[in-house]
Amino acid sequence: MVGLCLSAGLLAPLPAMAQKKSSVTPDLAILAQGKAAAVNRTVTALAEGRRKGVRLDGRPGEGMVWLPDVQLTNGVVAFDVRGKDLLQQSFVGVAFHGLDDQTYEAIYFRPFNFRSEDAVRRVHAVQYVAQPAYTWQKLRAEFPGKYEAAVAPAPDPNDWFHVRVEIAAPTVRVFVNQIASPVLIVEPLGQPAGGRLGLWVGNNSGGDFANLTITTVQ
Repeated sequence: MVGLCLSAGLLAPLPAMAQKKSSVTPDLAILAQGKAAAVNRTVTALAEGRRKGVRLDGRPGEGMVWLPDVQLTNGVVAFDVRGKDLLQQSFVGVAFHGLDDQTYEAIYFRPFNFRSEDAVRRVHAVQYVAQPAYTWQKLRAEFPGKYEAAVAPAPDPNDWFHVRVEIAAPTVRVFVNQIASPVLIVEPLGQPAGGRLGLWVGNNSGGDFANLTITTVQ
């Protein structure tokens, strides 16, 4: 078991030669041992080949598990994640800048839309939200196409895929698998002062998470 305590606040980006990077790979098993704050979910340990992580069960309402002692303002959050090709029952991602269980930003995926034959559904594959003020419904209605996008080439919706979320004010960039260009770039709508980091699932959704790495830059 690896203890983890991060305070990752950053100023404006410095020249590359002056930047100091620090990476941590937390032991996700501690999240299944009652040592983390789970919200509306049960967390169980998961071991599958080289992946060792956790599974969040599915139930009505959004849910998450906050990583203990982690505060993140800017940095890179990378992880493997697996959802399901089950319409409206698979929403998986990461919450960041969390102030409490209702106030946070999140990047999440809808695997059931990855390879949909419906072109409209495909562009709803990855989503940014800033709860509680900027829900996906509000963002889609008021800023269509700005805070969600397709993922191409699309991963298998029933298999693991790798995500890298780069949080660096004034932008958040999202990468998937080996796709060289970000699948989504947004200017975040939440508070910039940092906060908690957690694994997130949506309404009626569970999800599997492994190989989490957190990189900060000073």
